[in-house]
Amino acid sequence: MVSAILFAVLLVIGAAAPALAQAPTLPDLPAAIKPGDLKPYLALYAKGAQIYACRKADNGAWTWAFKGPEAELFDAAGKSAGKHYGGPTWEADGGKVVGALKASADAPVANAIPWLWLDIKSREGTGVLTQAAGILRVATVGGRAPADGCDEAHGATELRVAYGAAYYFVK
Repeated sequence: MVSAILFAVLLVIGAAAPALAQAPTLPDLPAAIKPGDLKPYLALYAKGAQIYACRKADNGAWTWAFKGPEAELFDAAGKSAGKHYGGPTWEADGGKVVGALKASADAPVANAIPWLWLDIKSREGTGVLTQAAGILRVATVGGRAPADGCDEAHGATELRVAYGAAYYFVK
């Protein structure tokens, strides 16, 4: 079911993408993640997985612990544009940026990972991404770890949960 929902949301995002190619417009954002005077200059769309590992927490309970993302990035035309992976890192067009969480807000869609406002922690190369002062992750679908299925018998098991998101790079 997540795959069908993810596909539907990516189609909706894709339908709006041509307008975003010229001058991306941010969707309505929760106050916690509004970027102030920063404006979006690039929108990329991710399709991939949020990776979790079954681990024993400090309180002794077994839980799905976030390990990192693994996703392909697409431009407004649906063409492969780069990759997103642990760090969190975005890599495209000869440049790479690593983000640091600044704020988050609950996604308006059930079972979707939160919307995020990230600062840029480091830059490498000279690609279009390295111009960013921050990154917004919005329009998320899926990606949330299940509430069950992690116990001592499944310790060290990894789980990949499909997700989609729009990433807006702002400066």
